[in-house]
Amino acid sequence: MLKYADLALTAIALPVFLIAGLPLLGWAGAAVGWTGQRLIQHLVEARAARTDDTRGFFQLMAGSIIGRSWFLVISIITVGLIEQQAGLTAAVLSAIIFTCYLVVTLVTRPRSPKVGQS
Repeated sequence: MLKYADLALTAIALPVFLIAGLPLLGWAGAAVGWTGQRLIQHLVEARAARTDDTRGFFQLMAGSIIGRSWFLVISIITVGLIEQQAGLTAAVLSAIIFTCYLVVTLVTRPRSPKVGQS
């Protein structure tokens, strides 16, 4: 379940936006951008897991990182073009969600034995 903490944080941010009177367009932009890029990640990782070609695997994963980043950035920019304050809140929320995702990914990553240990 910890794997989805970033998505839970996205949902939890909605009442915070409502209570604080922040632009809901900012929350929507971050939520759509983040959820969309996570869906793309899931689909690409499923496809990459089915390939036996190492080069193809790395091409898929590298392309995914670049494409997902652009997807999120474009959603933030689009919201910012509609309403500047909403774009700012979308960017800040996206940074917070990304930080949560990064920390959880680092904490839950598979451990490998130290060099020299059996």
